[in-house]
Amino acid sequence: METVMLNEITQTLSDAERDKLFEELYITAFPVVARFVRKMNGSLDDASDLFQDALVIYYEKSNDADFTLYTSPEAYILGITKHLWMRKYTHDHKKVSLDMIEASITIPNDYTPEVDSLQLLKLLATTGEKCMELLQAFYYEKISMKLLAGKFGFGTGRSATVQKYKCIEKIRNTIKEKSISYEDFIE
Repeated sequence: METVMLNEITQTLSDAERDKLFEELYITAFPVVARFVRKMNGSLDDASDLFQDALVIYYEKSNDADFTLYTSPEAYILGITKHLWMRKYTHDHKKVSLDMIEASITIPNDYTPEVDSLQLLKLLATTGEKCMELLQAFYYEKISMKLLAGKFGFGTGRSATVQKYKCIEKIRNTIKEKSISYEDFIE
């Protein structure tokens, strides 16, 4: 593999030649970047934004006297894009609320098994009275987290969300401890 001193190439180019170089990079590298972003469930806008950022980084690096490129410019830009995508992905996913996740879950309408309500109530009772009331208020009465916070004495809606999560975790732990399966609740 040939090592390219990119700064020597870009610094000797005229503005028109440099523009032509970046147009060629756009034609050859952008489709690869767009495929990667699409594969990662990103949009064309995401791909375009990340590609532009990668080009800027590539250009800035090319002007650095110590920069040596050990791969093709397209592969380098794709590598930068992958890095930028992972940073964006982890940054954006830290901001997803539990309510948004719950709202995105859909249960098919065509399947409604008969549930052993008594068995289910016994399981819910293991969480304690306050958890049962909280879960009932949220899931059956459809009370918002902000109102639940006031009703149950939590400081904020986020505190109520955390408490609801803890209640659900109690149920999960009971299920694991007793090796209960889905079929145990179906009549």
